[in-house]
Amino acid sequence: MIERRPFGRTGHQSARVIFGSAGVGAVDQDTADRLLPLLDEFGVNHLDTAADYGDAELRLAPWLRGRRADFFIATKTSERSGEGARRSLERSLERLGVDHVELIQLHNLVEEDEWQTAHRPGGALDALVQAREEGLVRFIGVTGHGLRIPTMHLRSLERFPYDSVLFPYNFVLLRDRAYRADVEALLAVCDERGVAVQTIKSTARRRWPDQDSAEARAGHSWYEPLRDASAISRAVRFVLDRPSLFVDSSSEFETLRSVLMAADSPSPAPRADELEADLASLEMAPLFDGAALERI
Repeated sequence: MIERRPFGRTGHQSARVIFGSAGVGAVDQDTADRLLPLLDEFGVNHLDTAADYGDAELRLAPWLRGRRADFFIATKTSERSGEGARRSLERSLERLGVDHVELIQLHNLVEEDEWQTAHRPGGALDALVQAREEGLVRFIGVTGHGLRIPTMHLRSLERFPYDSVLFPYNFVLLRDRAYRADVEALLAVCDERGVAVQTIKSTARRRWPDQDSAEARAGHSWYEPLRDASAISRAVRFVLDRPSLFVDSSSEFETLRSVLMAADSPSPAPRADELEADLASLEMAPLFDGAALERI
């Protein structure tokens, strides 16, 4: 069974791999249902979804019937207005078939204008706080992509005591000194305040060389994932070497078993030379660069 650790100050003892459900948003229910026994096998008790993940919330709903208490449910809204965020949350609850979720997150809150709108009086944050008071959610978090997101998360944490953050974290991205410094600054604040830290893109290889290729269109992920089990293991163990971090599994759910096996392994953290060797042999590249590759 995968190790469980406190998910920030929420009181939830979460498996250190969280099931990222984006990949099931475009598949049928039978395909999605084949993943549930795998989660049970490794003790995964935390589901991450979003209103924007196609039919993912609908695919998770059958898992929750009769098993609601087994899972910490996190969803997300991309709405920035208060009215829009409330509608989005209510729709998510209906699609999931539940009367509340543990965590609602402001999804990909990176752009300045959206940040201002979400945090203004009557904006999305106010609506989610009201929903928390009504018992529709228990905790509120914020997520994002790209190299700017650690500094934006720091701003968000100064504005409101968010319970969780989510951002990209892998060996390739952290070779960028500026990004690594921003991440370390964010982690220091999260450690001090008991903010849960979720990481994404841990097993990313690179962007698809041709985003319009048949291979890219057929995949579950907008980026090319690692597929070699040994490389996946090293990538996952690199993240989990920091006890406060959680890994959100890739939308490329065909690699899920390899990710879970890596997290379940007692193996030590990989050496830097091993990770550098993967980078070279697998031609890995950053998904974000602060400029042309910043947006997804």
